Amino acid sequence: MKKIIYIVSLAVVSIACESRTYEEISDKTPIAELVTYNKDVKPIIDANCVSCHSPGGSASFQPLTGYNQLKNNIDKIIDRISRPTGDPQKMPQGGSLSSSQTMIITKWKTDGLTEN
Repeated sequence: MKKIIYIVSLAVVSIACESRTYEEISDKTPIAELVTYNKDVKPIIDANCVSCHSPGGSASFQPLTGYNQLKNNIDKIIDRISRPTGDPQKMPQGGSLSSSQTMIITKWKTDGLTEN
């Protein structure tokens, strides 16, 4: 009997100790509402891309400061933000967007690249 209690207790402890962060769980949840540039995408780009992709930045040759610039380059942007860590063409350089941020940008394309 003690052996059965020990096995059951070990199984319960093993299941209870699974470590998952909120972001890991939420990244698996599909985005239900319509993704728009102004509401969803622009804040991500402003926080992670504009420091280089604006006049005076190291990537000023490819500015990403406005809706049309993003819309016209969306396939290239999705390719670059989706590359594996360590790929020299992965963006943002020296960092990475979270999987939820990448999903938002990808869904924006799927939803039709709506501005507002």
